Amino acid sequence: MAPPRFTVDHYLTYATQQELQARLDRLRERYGIPGISVAIVMPDGSSWLGVSGLADVAAARPVTTSTSFAVASISKTFTAALILSLAEEGRIDLDAPVRTYLPTLKKVGARVLVRQLLDHTSGLRDYFFHASIDRALLSNTDRRWDAADALRYVGSSYFKPGAGWHYSNTNYLVLGLLAESVGHAPLGDQVRARFLGPLGLDRTWYQPGEAAEADVAHGYRFTSPARDAKPIDLSDGTAIVPFTSVVTAAGGAGGFASDARDLARWARDLYGGRLVTPETFARMTDDTATVAYKARVPYGLGVQLIDIDGRLTLGHSGRLLGFRSAVRYLPNEGVSIAVLTNQSRVDPGPILRSLLRLALTPDRTPCRCFDSP
Repeated sequence: MAPPRFTVDHYLTYATQQELQARLDRLRERYGIPGISVAIVMPDGSSWLGVSGLADVAAARPVTTSTSFAVASISKTFTAALILSLAEEGRIDLDAPVRTYLPTLKKVGARVLVRQLLDHTSGLRDYFFHASIDRALLSNTDRRWDAADALRYVGSSYFKPGAGWHYSNTNYLVLGLLAESVGHAPLGDQVRARFLGPLGLDRTWYQPGEAAEADVAHGYRFTSPARDAKPIDLSDGTAIVPFTSVVTAAGGAGGFASDARDLARWARDLYGGRLVTPETFARMTDDTATVAYKARVPYGLGVQLIDIDGRLTLGHSGRLLGFRSAVRYLPNEGVSIAVLTNQSRVDPGPILRSLLRLALTPDRTPCRCFDSP
């Protein structure tokens, strides 16, 4: 990839940092979000970290720059990166049937290819949209699910493999199983050994299989769209957020937690082309197949390709009951941004866009007044 073509100052002035924090506070209040954490990583590696609101409403515990959140479907970026790395080593053929590696998994048709799981062209129905699964998850929130439990809620396929596009968490639940089968180790262990450890992302972990960090936000739901509606805490009393059943059922599709700085750095490294070969990166960011199927969001292999104010961004969004998040990397500018919230009724996309627009506003008096990861 060519060097970033960053057209404004490489780092933010103190005045811009103050404006970012003030805008973050206003946006959190406008949307009635309990707590929010944001990280913006600039081309030189320096970062701005902004937080607002509460990680735990009842305890009046504020969000700090080290508070972690469930990141929901941003987890797919870790699962996809692992699968692509295993493919680079020749241990997985992306164009092979999934049953080559998981021969007893009858919920996946014999013609479904590994690549089709990655870009959501498999046709596999999303188990999280089964009419009965919410009742099962919420009736016993501290129960641990496994993949077999979740796969029981997979219905008939949306279409034949390769004949369309439909986002489905089932694809990444299966990819997690595939990675564990081929890599002979739990998903979280493999992601940590290959990526989290070497990159120093020590505030990121796989919730179904790893111990939680101490500073973790609770997730909240609301029964009303009103800004002053009372947040309802979803915690089940364990360290898994928002609660055990939904996170363990999500697996490789949504099982990770992280803080904003780790996620922004992860996006910079992954979408800056530092973690895979140029050939793999080109395949990962090729959305030709999904655009042809008029995908709701242009999608590569585990990555969304979205235009924000005329700028190409690579990244992913995430949503679980109690949490919503988004992470984006701007390849032409060399800037990454992560926005994490502990609620699920408000799309963080407009918040991300507003803060990014301000951060990219040219400023002639740069001042290195913040940390560098």
